[in-house]
Amino acid sequence: MANGNQVIQLFEEFAPKHLAVEGDKIGLQIGTLNKEVKRVMVTLDVLESVVDEAIENEIDLIIAHHPPIFSPLSQVNDRSTAGKITMKCIQHNIAVYVAHTNLDVCVGGVNDWMSEAIGLRDTKVLVPTYEEPVYKLSVFVPETHAQDVSRALGKAGAGHIRDYADCQFQVSGTGQFTPLDEATPFIGRPHETEQVNEMKIETVVRESQKKRVLKAMKDAHPYEEVAYDLVRDEIDGHVYGLGRIGRLERALTLEKFADHVKTSFGVEGVRVVGDLERSIEKVAVLGGDGNKYVSAAHFRGADAYVTGDLYFHVAHDAMALGLAVVDPGHHVESVMKRGVVDMLSEKFLKAKIDVDLMISEVNTNPFKFR
Repeated sequence: MANGNQVIQLFEEFAPKHLAVEGDKIGLQIGTLNKEVKRVMVTLDVLESVVDEAIENEIDLIIAHHPPIFSPLSQVNDRSTAGKITMKCIQHNIAVYVAHTNLDVCVGGVNDWMSEAIGLRDTKVLVPTYEEPVYKLSVFVPETHAQDVSRALGKAGAGHIRDYADCQFQVSGTGQFTPLDEATPFIGRPHETEQVNEMKIETVVRESQKKRVLKAMKDAHPYEEVAYDLVRDEIDGHVYGLGRIGRLERALTLEKFADHVKTSFGVEGVRVVGDLERSIEKVAVLGGDGNKYVSAAHFRGADAYVTGDLYFHVAHDAMALGLAVVDPGHHVESVMKRGVVDMLSEKFLKAKIDVDLMISEVNTNPFKFR
């Protein structure tokens, strides 16, 4: 069985909170994670009908992309939609956890799933929001255990530089120390200065890896007090951000590309801005409301921009820039449901956690085509 905190810890390895845009409404919104969790449901939106579905299926935890509580509630009662949702969840001990822009931004998240759905290649971040800090780690270890520590660092993910893994530098030297009364040294005796043949191992560590790498290093190290340095490096870190930009396998007319987007996302229709005969090859994608980033898509050289909730006057701006736009609606972000379930299934299997996962089947798209 799993605790709710364990489930979310595994989820946040994939979509860490620090990747969210400042002020975003993410994290635990309703209930508690400090409980046993047997069944988890993944949904795009938390509507009252979705909560009813969760109750019917005896769900303990809902993981959602869009927060049910956007603004602070002055009252929690059945006179507001958010109040009804909150009351039902609490009454049935259902926790609601939200991952919004952090799930958009993370590697393999919403915008990558959308890019994959329409077949984009060689994708890059459209709008950078965060560059992960990189640190240089130096650790001193007796030569007899240098290989063990080196392997532990690599296995924990340290030493990754662009297209290379296990990057390390090692140099031999002499370590010196004098154990005091309370020490229980691996080598030497109290109050006797000891000199040991040691290796200095240097590698690089990303911010998100620090805790895991340091734990692995200390677990593999024989000394009770591990001597190491961790210093911020000037190496460029991984860049995270909103949206993706890439290329189609082959160029399509805007008309055919719009049909391709419609089919790829399984929607009834799309709104299109631009000359239907123009050629489309380089495409920008941004899930949800992407009105603010029309200029970014144009600046990055996109022929077409796929996003939702396009405003009338923003469509005019796109036309003036010569940027084609295909709007399949906000609801296409529902690709996250299958993506999250597949990701968590793999993590639960590795962690040997027995939790049932289900995808919400309630259609939360408010729009219909006639």
